[in-house]
Amino acid sequence: MRAHQIMTRSVISVTPDTSVVEAANIMLKRHVSGLTVVDDAGKLVGVVSEGDFIRRSEISTGRTRGRWLRFILGPGKSAADFVHEHGRKVSEVMTASPVTITEDTALAEIVDLMERNNVKRLPVVRGDKVVGIVSRANLLQAVAGLARDVPDPTADDDHIRSRIIDTMEKNDWCPFGLNVIVRDGIVHLSGVITEERARQAAVVAAENVEGVKKVHDHLCWVDTMSGVYLNSPEDDDLAKAS
Repeated sequence: MRAHQIMTRSVISVTPDTSVVEAANIMLKRHVSGLTVVDDAGKLVGVVSEGDFIRRSEISTGRTRGRWLRFILGPGKSAADFVHEHGRKVSEVMTASPVTITEDTALAEIVDLMERNNVKRLPVVRGDKVVGIVSRANLLQAVAGLARDVPDPTADDDHIRSRIIDTMEKNDWCPFGLNVIVRDGIVHLSGVITEERARQAAVVAAENVEGVKKVHDHLCWVDTMSGVYLNSPEDDDLAKAS
């Protein structure tokens, strides 16, 4: 399998001048753990993630180093830490020039890049424009959906997947972080919904795509007020049966 077969295509981006507070609120609202950072021309310039908000002055979690360690690291490191802990803009906390992949990057290479660079997500680029993102969650969904090693999906499966995503993304009920995996006409839907009726709409949308034999619902429901998180009824039934 390759990146284009599992990546999330609806990538949420911010600009270098977006405030840290706004970026944090976007991640909370959209239930994502990272955002791509693009300039005015749409070119990828960085990535900001939950990890960039761990060491912050607002919550008194800035780094505390002994005098000897500060001496070894030098004033440059202390200055960089200060900017990261007190910076008000995304450009001051993001990871610049992130590792990227293309749509044809194989999953084995993606995993290798994640492990080697200690990152949880990789932007997918076409030229210098972001067209998707592959996260550890996407890989987990692929494992859960396929349950075993399989050859690359057929071209027909790719076509089915594209039509399902295109159909859903036109609607305001489209799940956040929508991911679709298709093998031999069997569809696995995953993502986050905040309205239960969106679950049925998503399943019906997939069922109406020509070539679909069956749809498995892995969509989780999140209450935006309380943060309560519920798995799909299908996944709950599978958990009880195991």
